[in-house]
Amino acid sequence: MKHTLAVLVENKPGVLTHISGLISRRAFNIESIAAGYTEEADTTRITIVVEGDEIEQEQVVNQLSKLVDVIKISDLTAVESIQRELALIKVKASAATRSDIINIVEIFRASIVDVNRETMVIELSGDETKIDALCQVLDDDHGIIEIARTGKIALSRGPIPAKEQ
Repeated sequence: MKHTLAVLVENKPGVLTHISGLISRRAFNIESIAAGYTEEADTTRITIVVEGDEIEQEQVVNQLSKLVDVIKISDLTAVESIQRELALIKVKASAATRSDIINIVEIFRASIVDVNRETMVIELSGDETKIDALCQVLDDDHGIIEIARTGKIALSRGPIPAKEQ
């Protein structure tokens, strides 16, 4: 099972390296990891998706809790949350196929962010299945040249911030 963890840490150099190193040393697979600023300048939010059962997930949380720079860990798997990824997808596009690609992009509520004679770049944010579905359609019908995907980011629903959960 995949577990999504929101980890609030002190905004210091090397913290992300310590966290990813600790998880990988324990032989846990990191499906995705994304880090970014929060509403507080001295705090970074790291969203980690790890594969494992409940016992393995507890081990990850317990190990992370021991790190000095970790402020708070929230498991967003068990609570209502909003989870998104971002993808940039470069596809083959001739003058003859552009209108078909535009129609597909509109159906998925994505955006075209770059066009040239031979390619188009599409931007899409959404859950993993939505991005996978668009990639499948584009690859089958037009051919994907290149993909760049972010790790998953997530917030719990409701008024309570992660640091107070």
